[in-house]
Amino acid sequence: MRDQESGPGGRRLTTQEAAELLGVKPETVYAYVSRGHLSSRRAPAGRGSTFDAQEVEALARRNRRESTGGSGSGGELSVRTRLTFIDTDRYYFRGVDATELATRHSYEEVAEWLWTGRLRRGVTFAAPDGSVAAARRAVDALPEHSGPTDRLRVAAVAAAAADPLRFDLSEEAVVGTARTLIPTLVAALTPAGFTYRDQGSVAQRLWRGLSGRPADEAALRVLDTALGLLVDHDLAASTLAVRIAASARAHAYAAVSAGLGVIEGPLHGAASGLAHKLIMEVLDRGDAGPVIAEELRAGRRIPGLGHRLYPGEDPRARVLFELLEEIPHCAPALAAARDMVATAARHTPLHANVDLALAVFTTSSSMPSTAGETIFAVARTAGWIAHALEEYGERPLRIRPSGHYTGPKPPRPLPE
Repeated sequence: MRDQESGPGGRRLTTQEAAELLGVKPETVYAYVSRGHLSSRRAPAGRGSTFDAQEVEALARRNRRESTGGSGSGGELSVRTRLTFIDTDRYYFRGVDATELATRHSYEEVAEWLWTGRLRRGVTFAAPDGSVAAARRAVDALPEHSGPTDRLRVAAVAAAAADPLRFDLSEEAVVGTARTLIPTLVAALTPAGFTYRDQGSVAQRLWRGLSGRPADEAALRVLDTALGLLVDHDLAASTLAVRIAASARAHAYAAVSAGLGVIEGPLHGAASGLAHKLIMEVLDRGDAGPVIAEELRAGRRIPGLGHRLYPGEDPRARVLFELLEEIPHCAPALAAARDMVATAARHTPLHANVDLALAVFTTSSSMPSTAGETIFAVARTAGWIAHALEEYGERPLRIRPSGHYTGPKPPRPLPE
């Protein structure tokens, strides 16, 4: 029965009615709430939640527009891609199960597969000395409080300035840029006063920049797998920014810079940092209950829970949790994460996502709260390059949606 409660929100819908209007499962409705696309209110009887009918109808219209791939005004909102396909609770890189690819192959091999469609076993990436030197000088000039994403953005710009061939947009040149840019970015993360060692895999070098703890084989496997899992995830906000830049024929460094400019948001790459802090607080208090209560009381979503593309389990989180369970020193953070999921489930039934899995890993590895964001950014750089490569092969400036003007009707007199 529809809740006819009146008030500022107007007519209210039950969860089932909202799900039917949106054409999704009830679990997905709660995922929309988690991601900020819908607001909810407890039902008067205390059973379930209710939703503003106008808000649900607006979201349904927006979803229909996006699913048709057009704006109705000549703009192209649907982007052709051969890279990543997300289907229910699985995702694929060029048709291959992404979780299997990431667990069986190194991050570098996954990146090569995404760029070229070929698997180069044992491939490693190396950065030119000039590129690393330019990036390190630029990063060392930043204020002390600068975050890792600040360092990555500055390093990308410095590496571009050091590369006179950056405007060559041929596939061979862009892939060559990717193979040197990623280790350059990792080199820029090395703390001041420490000597960067351009040795080992990307995961090994990244570990040295993030943790003061010696790396063991199990932890490096988690980090390398996380990098492979996070390489790409279809048209996330940062990836769309990259494709728009590439559509305007910005070079690969500039396209990556566009992605880095978006990734720092709390609803994107920085989400794992928020989950990291929550896990630390749960570990400190010994109970997720009061921590979750304070978050909800402040009107904040619980980071690390739910994903708009996965009504069920986030496959990336599942893989990482399985690996983390094999590492004894990760047990306390794993228990805290499970406590968070169970406690939040009383309010909103959501599964853990990859941000929570990253948070368990970073808290257990003596890494700062920003480490998850750093891992995300380094990993996704490979995916951004793959999308830039695709976009260079398309018609220039094809991603040009038209604005829907809602201002005063012209002409108006000049203001006095």
